Order: sequence, then structure tokens, then C-alpha cells
Amino acid sequence: MNINYWVLYKEISLTFILFTIAFFLLLILRKFLTKFMDKNSIDPNRKKIILNLFYIFLYSIIAVILLFIWGVNLKEFTLFISSILAVLGVAFVAQWSVLSNLTSSVILFFFHPVRIGDKIRILDKDFELTGEVVDITGFFFFIITDEGENISFSNSIILQKGIEIITKTKEEVEIPKENIED
Repeated sequence: MNINYWVLYKEISLTFILFTIAFFLLLILRKFLTKFMDKNSIDPNRKKIILNLFYIFLYSIIAVILLFIWGVNLKEFTLFISSILAVLGVAFVAQWSVLSNLTSSVILFFFHPVRIGDKIRILDKDFELTGEVVDITGFFFFIITDEGENISFSNSIILQKGIEIITKTKEEVEIPKENIED
């Protein structure tokens, strides 16, 4: 049995270095994301979803780097990745897919001005709906209409509809105390 201990030592050392860098990177990026979410008064449920998606993304990158450190064949790996990307590409195009809704929830979180507690009007040629945003989860957007009806939309549909924000939440309307001059 011929074991090259130098190669094994190198792989273990690089793995340790990768885990150390990933640990500190995780701490720094989590602190940054938490500050961003607190600054924008994001709902705790949405914080949890975004942090979980962030962890999945970071751990996936670490897994790929580990595969290269431990000598996985590049041709087999690219075949595997291209198969995964083909499935993801079909899922992104399909509006009804779970992946499309998860992607839409991330877009709603970072780039959409609607927040929980806002009173909104969903503009549609067939019907107009007015209500208060109650919750935005990983898959659904929940509102309570002025008539008291609980209605949910998939996140991908919300991105396609025109939304008018009638009133903002109280936290966004109030002027922060540090901005008031003495």
C-alpha cells in the first residue's frame, strides 16, 4: 500500500485553512447582513429566511472548493454542475416552480420597497386589491384586505404585478432621533 503522505498533509492543511477562512468570513458577512436587516427594519421571519439562504450559498461554495482540494476529477465535476444548472435554468423559467418563488423572495427582500405593515394596492386590469401586508415568507406574500379577507400570493406573482404603496409602516415614517438637530 503506497500512500503519499505529503499530498495527504497538503490536502488536510488546505482544508483547515479553508475552514478557518470560511469561519471568519461567515462571522463578518453575518454581522453585515444583520446590520443591514436591522437598519431596514426587516421582519424576524424574513431575517431567518435570508440568513438560511446565505448559509446554503456559502456552504455550497465551500463544498466546491473542498472538492477541488481533495482532487475530484474536473471533467466529471463539470458534467455534474452542468446537469444541475440545466435543471435550475428550467426552474427559473417556470413561474410556478418552488425555486422561482425562493428567488422572488430574495428579490423582494433586497430590492422591493414593500415592507410588512405597509398598506398597498395591487394594480391589475381584472381587479384592484387594497390591504395591509401581514407577512412575506420564502414562498408567499400575505395581505389582509380592507374587508378583512386574508389573501396570499406567490412571491413570483407579486414581482409581476404593479404595487402602489399607500402608507408606509410607522418606523419608516418617523424621523430617527439621531437626524434631529439640537
